[in-house]
Amino acid sequence: MEQNKIALVTGASRGIGAALSEELAARGWHIVAVARTMGALEELDDRIKARGGSATLAAMDVTVDDAMRHLCRDIYDRWGSVGLWVHSAIQAPPLSPAGHIAIKEWDKALAVNARATGVLIPMVAPLLAASPDKGTALFLADPAAEQRFHSCYGATKLAQMALARAWAEESVKTGPRVLIEACAPMPTALRARFHPGENRDALTPCAAEATRLADLL
Repeated sequence: MEQNKIALVTGASRGIGAALSEELAARGWHIVAVARTMGALEELDDRIKARGGSATLAAMDVTVDDAMRHLCRDIYDRWGSVGLWVHSAIQAPPLSPAGHIAIKEWDKALAVNARATGVLIPMVAPLLAASPDKGTALFLADPAAEQRFHSCYGATKLAQMALARAWAEESVKTGPRVLIEACAPMPTALRARFHPGENRDALTPCAAEATRLADLL
């Protein structure tokens, strides 16, 4: 396995994370797929294998520091580096006015969207740096983050983007290449939570967005 053909995908079990995992695997990447639910990862693995690809499944929570630290160490021991990190893990709290944010939902969104990103960047950066081309990290922006009733989601998502943008600026000369891409509206579980009853037929399929993003990598 080529060192720079290992792709770590956090939030791989559904939505754009799953679609990108499938697309990248079909292009020759070995996917290290991270998500909380093993059943969903096994279904992803079946789809990857059906397209001739391969994956290593890691059923764990990105907010558990020790689990992610051990995973990164295992990746280093096995492959020495990763060529790509796709960070698509996200927590979608219910929409609410800013004056009615539920503290439990705030804490969950903060843990997944902001804190986990800040913890993972220092863990994954050395793995990317060890790649022959210094690797690529992909983060997914969301223009809806600043809309009304999105305060809990938006504040934590924008914190994630602030971390990614700072890293991108810091890494221009040294690597890794840090990409921040906004996706077209897709029929994901996150969007369904924010837009119940929406006509999903008018949305862009996750597979189409995965193809577009994979072409950038």
